[in-house]
Amino acid sequence: MREKVTLEKHVERFKALLRLQDDAETLLELWQEVPDQELEQEAFETLRRVETLVGEAEIQRLLSDEGDEAAAVLEINSGAGGTDAADWADMLKRMYLRWAERMGFKVKILDEQVNEDGGIKSCTISVEGSYAYGYLKSEIGVHRLVRISPFDSNARRQTSFASVGAWPDVEDNIDIQVNEADLEVQTMRSGGAGGQHVNMTDSAVRLIHIPSGIVVKCQNERSQHKNKATAMKMLKAKLYQQEIERRQADRDAVLATKKKIEWGSQIRSYVIHPYRLVKDMRTGQETGDTDAVLDGRLLPFMESWLAARANGTLEDGEANA
Repeated sequence: MREKVTLEKHVERFKALLRLQDDAETLLELWQEVPDQELEQEAFETLRRVETLVGEAEIQRLLSDEGDEAAAVLEINSGAGGTDAADWADMLKRMYLRWAERMGFKVKILDEQVNEDGGIKSCTISVEGSYAYGYLKSEIGVHRLVRISPFDSNARRQTSFASVGAWPDVEDNIDIQVNEADLEVQTMRSGGAGGQHVNMTDSAVRLIHIPSGIVVKCQNERSQHKNKATAMKMLKAKLYQQEIERRQADRDAVLATKKKIEWGSQIRSYVIHPYRLVKDMRTGQETGDTDAVLDGRLLPFMESWLAARANGTLEDGEANA
C-alpha cells in the first residue's frame, strides 16, 4: 500500500505537469494571435510553474535508489581535534536538526555521549520523513571545520574533524533475520542531567552483532525492554544498509563515484577563518554564506551531489582536498 501511494503521487505529479504544459502552450498561442500584457504575464507565470514541477520531478528521479524513500538514522562522531572536534560535532548535530525542521521531518535523539569539556563525542538521531535517507546519504563522510578556536586562549586557528553516517530506518516488515545466538547484549545505567533525571536502573542497552562487528546502543527510554527493541531496529537498519551497499558495489565500481568513507578524507570543508566558505570536495558546490549552511540550508549541496552521482560526474575528493 505504501508503494501504491508513492506511485500514485508520481503519476499525479506527471499528469499535473502535462496539464500545465498544455495550458502554457494554449496561452502562448493566444498571446501570439492577440498580444495582451495580462495574457503574456499569465503565460509566463504558467511556464514558471512548469519549471518548478520539472525541478521537483528531477529531484524525485534522483531519489530512486532502494531505501531512498525511507526514514533515516543519522550518526555523528567527533574526530581529531579534541574539544574543538567535540564542539564541531555538536554544531553538526544542530545543523542537521535545523535541516530536518526545515524539511518538516520529525527527529528524536536515540543516544548521545557528551564531552566533559563541551560538545559531544557522538550522537545517534532518528529522522522520520519521506526520502530522509535519500537526502542524508549525501552527507556520509568526514566533515572538516577551520576556525579560530573558542577554546584556545591564544586564539589560534584550529582544524577539526567529525564523521557523519546515515542508514535507512527500515520498517519492521522488512525481513532482516538476526540470530539471538549472534548477539551480545550488554545493559548499563543511562546517563542523565543529574538529580531526579538520573536513571537508577540498568535500562540502557548495547547490542553487539558478532558476525558483522556492528555495535548499537540505545538509552533514550527508561524501559530496558523498549531500549532493546529500538536497538534491535537500529541493528537491522545497519544490516539492511550493508546489503544495499553490497548490491550497489558493482555499479559504483563501474562509475567510480562512490567515495570511501575513511578518516582523513573529508567530503566537505567549512571555513570560518581566515575567510568564509563552505565547499563540497566531491561536486565543487560552494557558498560563502557559512551561517546559512550551519543553520540547515543544505539542499543545494545535497541536490548537487545527487545529480552528480546520477550522471557519474563526481570529482575525486582526494584530488580536491
